[in-house]
Amino acid sequence: MKTSHAVLFGDAGHRLAEMPPSTVDLVVTSPPYPMIEMWDETFSHQSAPIGERLREGDGDAAFELMHRELDPVWKEVHRLLRSGGIACINIGDATRTIGGSFRVFPNHTRVLMACLGLGFEVLPEILWRKESNKPTKFMGSGMLPGAAYVTQEHEYILILRKGGKRPSGSLARRLARQRSAFFWEERNAWFSDIWEGLQGDRQPLRVKGARDRSASYPFELAYRLISMFSVQNDLVLDPFLGTGTTMVAAAAAGRDSVGIELDPRFKGHIEQRMVGAISASDSFSERRVSDHLAFVKKMRGDGRELRHTNRYYGFPVMTGQEERARIPVLKSVEMKADGVFEARYR
Repeated sequence: MKTSHAVLFGDAGHRLAEMPPSTVDLVVTSPPYPMIEMWDETFSHQSAPIGERLREGDGDAAFELMHRELDPVWKEVHRLLRSGGIACINIGDATRTIGGSFRVFPNHTRVLMACLGLGFEVLPEILWRKESNKPTKFMGSGMLPGAAYVTQEHEYILILRKGGKRPSGSLARRLARQRSAFFWEERNAWFSDIWEGLQGDRQPLRVKGARDRSASYPFELAYRLISMFSVQNDLVLDPFLGTGTTMVAAAAAGRDSVGIELDPRFKGHIEQRMVGAISASDSFSERRVSDHLAFVKKMRGDGRELRHTNRYYGFPVMTGQEERARIPVLKSVEMKADGVFEARYR
């Protein structure tokens, strides 16, 4: 088994337009968040009026202009997805004081309305709860009513589908789907509408001239979504690749991937992460197995014996759908050409 992974640099809307329609199985991405200050420079560089509105303190106009920079990407995403394909968009609302007034800018609502206008069907969303214990997290007037603000400790993962449910397809695809099964207890955790315990990736970036920190989601978040909504050897797209988390997770999960990144200064960082993907893959695969064995032990301790057996690993599983489940394990990741990688599995 092998998968391929390609990084393209440039404006997402333009690079996506070069790709043939109905060729992508899953989109997992997190765009720059409009009205979050760390992204002001990026948006202003793409559209000068955005910077002008920010300097004038016109938050509503800046918010809308920023989203108009994202809208063409969602249009291309809809065109590229196969019928029944899924788009998972991680987006957070922004809180900001601008023009002398503190307020929320509802990014998730604006993205959702744009995608509804394109014909996407909306599926139940996930709230990714990122609890903060900082003593300064409470905003406003402290203990006095009327001017304090609720803390914002979550982001949204919008889940959108193009067309109806994807057909089962060929025999080869049905077998791939069986190999891609997740464990019963994983299903219960992953398909909950609230995710906790996944910390965002805020490590410093040592990329000269680029922004000083990463704002990417964690590896496990991308791995979960890829495992939930695609099968092995499907094609996963991330039009806002950033530091490459989606591509690393796709390789670990045995999927092909394409990523687009606006800033070419991340090239070396992405290459380094891809070549080092084996470590992330191994540790997470081992954790999935060890967590499952702990689940089996707990069930037995509760007097409940699992009645099915996985054919590859020989350990008990809850349902017959898990009998062919097989976790991909990376053997090598090799750069075959500039920005093109091949992953092989053992």
